[in-house]
Amino acid sequence: MILVTEASFEDINKIQKIAHITWPITYGQILTKDQLDYMLNLIYSDEALTNQIKNKEQLFYLISEDGTTLGFIGIEHHYKNDAVTKIHKIYLLPETQGKGIGKKTIENIEKLALENHSISLLLNVNRFNSALSFYKKIGFEIIDEVNIDIGNGYLMEDYVMEKKL
Repeated sequence: MILVTEASFEDINKIQKIAHITWPITYGQILTKDQLDYMLNLIYSDEALTNQIKNKEQLFYLISEDGTTLGFIGIEHHYKNDAVTKIHKIYLLPETQGKGIGKKTIENIEKLALENHSISLLLNVNRFNSALSFYKKIGFEIIDEVNIDIGNGYLMEDYVMEKKL
């Protein structure tokens, strides 16, 4: 059974470990090693995660099964003061792929979103990320294309996707 439990400051190391495992696999063919390292440090440093958790910029949850942490999510309810839940982060260990854990994780996010009166889910996905087909398969639709300047001369080239609840 998949458990989704809210993460705390004590879970920062778990989040960082999963990010450092999943990012090179997810983005290794898309981003340069320099950009990958830059983004990991920018987004997953102790300071960045501590601030996000402390200020509740995102709610972090650990995804686990039988006591083993399989991944994490970072979500924001009432995104831009709308009835929308934004999925900022969703990363599952590679060995979970093809086992329905991603789908169950999205179902858990949907439940949390509905509890917070959201009418849709939003997420950004790199335009070259293989997860794009997964998101389409479970009901997300591309609603926009964005280039986000993250500094140091790097861009995030994303699709914005939405799933109505």
